[in-house]
Amino acid sequence: MTEPLRLHLDAAVGRIVFDRPQALNAIDQATARAFEAAVVQALDAGVRVLTLSGNGRAFMAGGDLAAFRRVEDRAAEAEAIIAPMNRALARLAESDALTVALLHGPVAGAGLSLALAADLALAAESAVLSFAYLKIGAPADCGISWNLPRIVGLRRAAWIAFEGSTVPAGQALDWGLVNRVVPDVALQDEGAGLAARLAGLAPGAAAALKHLLRDSFGRDYATTLKAEKQAFKTCAASADFAEALSAFFDKRPARFTGK
Repeated sequence: MTEPLRLHLDAAVGRIVFDRPQALNAIDQATARAFEAAVVQALDAGVRVLTLSGNGRAFMAGGDLAAFRRVEDRAAEAEAIIAPMNRALARLAESDALTVALLHGPVAGAGLSLALAADLALAAESAVLSFAYLKIGAPADCGISWNLPRIVGLRRAAWIAFEGSTVPAGQALDWGLVNRVVPDVALQDEGAGLAARLAGLAPGAAAALKHLLRDSFGRDYATTLKAEKQAFKTCAASADFAEALSAFFDKRPARFTGK
């Protein structure tokens, strides 16, 4: 049986490639279980950066509707697909690793959810984003109702979700749904370059900043100031901070070790 995704580990960078091109990488039970397993394996391996991409002509067309059509208990099917996806996404959010989504072609439903769950997103010019859930009579899953309004604001999130038009790559960039748009032929190279740059950051500082940014929505200003101060003090006592100081005054690139 062909595996629904592939995990590649290369030192500090991991790559998850969804690999059901015949189904536009739609998520079925096997894909959901494989995604959770790949996330656990990548994080246990200590990756600092994890990229998400899709093989074929789409990043991901959402959930596998054919899988739902084949079963009688569709609520149970939803549980079997969504539960492992949720566990994986929660673990990614809680981890110190940075996640980068590399988007091309259709990015719909759960595909959009995954894209928004990532810390950063690059889009190829062919990328077309779509909320799509209401078109199949479902509200949302995989955290999109949490991420979408935080990224674009409540009013625009409501428009994207309820009005339902597709969002081409250029508009997605204008609305803040993606960080950059590149030619399709350059997407993988641009993604690899970005992942390498992110992996070269001081791991402790990058992780602290990731959590400060994500936690800021649930904190008041005074609490955020305290959290920043504590994170800075922790990093200031690290070997990586000492290395950064030496590199700055020696006018050379820093070599961070995560210590």
